Amino acid sequence: MVPMFRAMRFALLALAACATQAHAAMPLTLAQAMRLALNRNHDARLAAIAVDSAEAAQTQARAAPNPSLTLQTTNINPAAGVGAGGLRSKTVDSTVRVDQLVERGGKRELRGAAAAQLVAAARADADDVRRQLRRDVGQAYYDLLAAQERVQVLVQLADLSEHALRAAQQRERAGDLAPSDTLRLRMDALRARNDADSATASLGQAQRALALLLGAEPGELPSAVDGWPAPVVTDRAGAAIERRADVRAAQARLDAARAAHKLALAGRTRDITVGVQFEHYPASAANPQGSGNSVGIAVQVPLFVRYGMEGEVRSAQASVDAAEEALLRTRQLARAELDKAAAELRTSAALVARFEHDILPAARKASEAGEFAFSHGAASVMDVLDVRRSYRAAELDAIAARADFAKSAAAFDAAISEESKE
Repeated sequence: MVPMFRAMRFALLALAACATQAHAAMPLTLAQAMRLALNRNHDARLAAIAVDSAEAAQTQARAAPNPSLTLQTTNINPAAGVGAGGLRSKTVDSTVRVDQLVERGGKRELRGAAAAQLVAAARADADDVRRQLRRDVGQAYYDLLAAQERVQVLVQLADLSEHALRAAQQRERAGDLAPSDTLRLRMDALRARNDADSATASLGQAQRALALLLGAEPGELPSAVDGWPAPVVTDRAGAAIERRADVRAAQARLDAARAAHKLALAGRTRDITVGVQFEHYPASAANPQGSGNSVGIAVQVPLFVRYGMEGEVRSAQASVDAAEEALLRTRQLARAELDKAAAELRTSAALVARFEHDILPAARKASEAGEFAFSHGAASVMDVLDVRRSYRAAELDAIAARADFAKSAAAFDAAISEESKE
């Protein structure tokens, strides 16, 4: 069985070497991971494109109506003919006309105001995407760090279990240990190696999850090089909920809806279309009806005799009501997110401190004492297995507690974030 364990160990070392090579391709601090994500993440890029689109719509909304040019020729009589001479002397009625829509009621200004608020909302949305991205990257980064440490702990424990198995086999050959105890140690060593293999697979999943957030190229697997943050609870308050990106976006959309409502009301103010034309209608022997050159002016005004923009006004008011509800909901969710993040931060910080100061030192001492006693024949196999499992569980639970605190800290920072951190 020993050769089999050696073969398994070599295989695991080979896998670890491959993983190490993959890690070495992109070792990252948390700050470097944040910068990569903000520059390469697809959601962040789409949010930036949405801002460009909103700014283009603002340019369109602020533009004044263009005039219309009309060229027209009438009174062409094939029977009487169009007369002799050049094109200007032909007996046809030619008209050049320019029409200009004159908007009234401040419609252009109101369109621009609504579009400006939508630009502000798009920018706030982009800030909120980056806020959530920083939170997600921080949590994925610490998931990766936890996965790396779990691999280290479980590989060390697997090596320790195999070392203990070899010692037990020697004691069995010397008649100092029962074969059933050696079998228990063998099963424990196999279980420990399986756990190490499973942790290695989980490490690859954590790498791919972070790489997806970073917008990394295929084959670029990150490696976390930062340590765990200190378990300190910040006293920063959440009084600045109104300056959070998602709340600012909801407020901007409400302001845009109010401007759009004013624009709908302004639609009841009649716009005027003014037209100026020049008409050329020469007379000839074949057609003495011509009037020569003349100038005309036209004014066009819509008549609200069947419809007075009631639907547009009602729809705009409904949009205002919906935007108000969305703002209230966003504020409520922001407050709930902040309260939840603060509670989780306090709880996880206390748990980490308990592991660091009490649980881990006690588990380490108990493990060292149990291994020493077993190696000198003063403890049974079951005793050393229990001590070993307890120590392994304590170390893994401590890693999970550190990861929970770090992820809670990332969530809390995102919950109180007011503006983009470029």
